[in-house]
Amino acid sequence: MRELAIGVVGLGFGANHARVLERMTGVRLAALCDRDESRLAAAAKGRSAAAYSDFEAMLRGEKLDGVVIAVPEALHLPFAMKAIESGCAVLVEKPLAPSYEEGAKLVQAAAAAGVPLMAGHIERFNPAVQELRRRVQAGQVGDVLHLAARRTAPMRVRTQDVNVVHDSALHDIDAMRYVLGSEVESVFAQAQSNVLQPFEDSIAGVMRFAGRDGAAGAIGSLEVNWLSPLRIRELTVLGTKGILVLDYAAQTLEFHKAASRAAEAAREWSTEASRLRDPAAQIPIERREQLVQELEAFVAAVRDGTPMPVSGEDALQTLAVADALTQSARSGKPVRVRP
Repeated sequence: MRELAIGVVGLGFGANHARVLERMTGVRLAALCDRDESRLAAAAKGRSAAAYSDFEAMLRGEKLDGVVIAVPEALHLPFAMKAIESGCAVLVEKPLAPSYEEGAKLVQAAAAAGVPLMAGHIERFNPAVQELRRRVQAGQVGDVLHLAARRTAPMRVRTQDVNVVHDSALHDIDAMRYVLGSEVESVFAQAQSNVLQPFEDSIAGVMRFAGRDGAAGAIGSLEVNWLSPLRIRELTVLGTKGILVLDYAAQTLEFHKAASRAAEAAREWSTEASRLRDPAAQIPIERREQLVQELEAFVAAVRDGTPMPVSGEDALQTLAVADALTQSARSGKPVRVRP
């Protein structure tokens, strides 16, 4: 099996990509690139990968099969465009671009050049999310009525290129689309801005998904911020037959079956009883690091010439929803999502 040569540009979060790629069978971590000389030196120490402070020099100097773009979001478009021009497969960290318009330019350029393009939507590779999708698609919760996500934590870095919608809520928008297998038609949102950043730091949003056979689609709700001292990563899917409860970080999943009306009427409610969780509701999940899963899928697609697991077109639709939520928060009005 021929080793695939992969490069990484942007060694903030990209340092994690380098760690995983270095340990993968059939992969050679060929090159590392960062404009920050100290960060580059730290990442390159003890590794055989070539070190570059100039991305174009890296693309000229190395024969790469693929490259991971993990630079700040505002630089995704120019860096990914250079990688596409070089002809190697490209994995762009989320978001694909800061806006739909920039993302569309990337998708069009990759298609025109025949270059495989993948977006780093890491929650799709969470084993608990994958099992949640399987069970929803199999009808375990019946007709889906409501999906709800809570994602809160302190801000990781001092400055951001994009708002909390495109940075954090993007994970949940994409996970809901993936789990439900349906697209968002319209949104409404309210936000808190100018708390830590000069744009949206907190978002409360409602999304209406497309229905089937003339029926109204499911509702999705988002509570996402980077202001809270509490780290919460939750997604629930409520249906006519029960509710599935997912914890992204713990990679746990529970199913609580809807009780019959008679059973509900007979149940004795108390504050203490309401706190109890049914151990039988726990669904076994084999924990795996999501980034390993994501990069294995990317490398397999590059090697086999198969479609990327998260295509540029797919990522664009998630970006369209994020753009619409931002527009709604700023205008105070509902917004239709670009199809």
